[in-house]
Amino acid sequence: MKVWDAITGLFSPAAEEPMREAAGSTIDPDEHKWRRLTGDAKRDLSPVSQDRSFELAAWLWMTNPIANRLIELPVAYMLAEGVELEVEDEEAQKWINAFWNDPINCMDLKLAKKVRELALYGEQCWPAFTNEINGQVRLGYIDPADIETVVTDPDNSEQPIGIVMKLDNRHRKRRYRVIVNGTEDVFADTARRIRETFNDGECFYFTVNDLSNQSRGHSDMLPMMDWLDGYDNALFGELERWDFLRAFVWDVTMKGATQEEVEARAKNIKVPQPGSIRVHNDAEEWAAVSPQLGSYEAGNNARLFRNQIIGGATIPEHWFGGGGDVNRATAGEMGEPAVKVFTMRQKQIGYILSQVATYVIHTRLRVLYGATVDQSNHAEDYEVTAKFPELTAKDTTKYAAAFAQVVAGAVTAVDRGLLSEQSAVALLGLVAGQLGLEINPDEEIERARLEASERAEAEGVPDLPEDPADDLPDAAAAAE
Repeated sequence: MKVWDAITGLFSPAAEEPMREAAGSTIDPDEHKWRRLTGDAKRDLSPVSQDRSFELAAWLWMTNPIANRLIELPVAYMLAEGVELEVEDEEAQKWINAFWNDPINCMDLKLAKKVRELALYGEQCWPAFTNEINGQVRLGYIDPADIETVVTDPDNSEQPIGIVMKLDNRHRKRRYRVIVNGTEDVFADTARRIRETFNDGECFYFTVNDLSNQSRGHSDMLPMMDWLDGYDNALFGELERWDFLRAFVWDVTMKGATQEEVEARAKNIKVPQPGSIRVHNDAEEWAAVSPQLGSYEAGNNARLFRNQIIGGATIPEHWFGGGGDVNRATAGEMGEPAVKVFTMRQKQIGYILSQVATYVIHTRLRVLYGATVDQSNHAEDYEVTAKFPELTAKDTTKYAAAFAQVVAGAVTAVDRGLLSEQSAVALLGLVAGQLGLEINPDEEIERARLEASERAEAEGVPDLPEDPADDLPDAAAAAE
């Protein structure tokens, strides 16, 4: 750059100034409460896309038969036979039963809805309300579309610590603290300070289909939404094609007729009524012409796209009426991957229910006794287990036959000294596990010996000594 020198009347180079980069530091004391306008490093959907996915998931579930079955089939497999929450402590079991059967909670009725919407929306948020007189807990419901931000622990991005709601009709943003069944000491100082700002209540927040660095869950149908919509459009196109297939025209050929004769005939011709009689000479031919629109390719395309959708959901084709080349043997093998996926989701549901039930117990202890589970001498008595029935009915005949063979082989091996009793019972436990019976070898051997001893006493048979040598006379005493 040059500047004008008024003395010399010439342009001269300007003095160079040192170049400095812009620098600064954050002085805002509550920076953790702000977020970037353009998003952050998390792999979440944009807020608009997140809300749009909720709308599409609900719409497809209500209007698309395949989308509906993609959600309802897993729910039916996991919950059709019910679920039981069990705890060792009798009083705690009564608390859980009271929570489950509460007229507002109605878990037998609402659990299927909660599991369905967890799959539809990818997340569930349930505020918890506590009666500070008796400790009774009731659950509310927050529509995921009303959530603005899920705040995570600054030191652990996979742990949600608070929920910020969108503006309500009172122009207020509620802030809920995410429930964690533990003391606040499980968080670092920064997370504890942030959680103190969430003072509108407590809530449970659970997600599926998310990564560790994602704060929001995603619908089970998110990868298939475009395919479901395209498949719907294709089927409606097939309906229109079938309408065209039913349509036809009468084609009349007049041999050797002039243009004037054809036009005159066209003015006088009438479409024959069903069952009517038509008389003409050999100079006129009538034929009903309909469109020849092949359906074989359309059927193959429909199957192709349907399999793309249900295959993405790990559901076999024959569950949706498309048998293909499936027989009874292959059908069982094809259904196993789907059952595995359902089992994994079922374990997630069991964890969710056990966490809610644990919170119920902790709240009752705090309100009624002013204590926590950690202060109890029998904390293990308050551990909650969610028990589900088997997802599918097993073919027990083959396992029963295998069990009989294993028993015979194990007894022979023990008699010949080739196998210890503990290993033999453990081997039996492997097969018994397939029949739904879990066996602890040490405990089972002890119980078996105790029952054998009780039967012997009942029948009047004297117990055999532990060691036969104990009943022999001492050699030294005999010599005396």
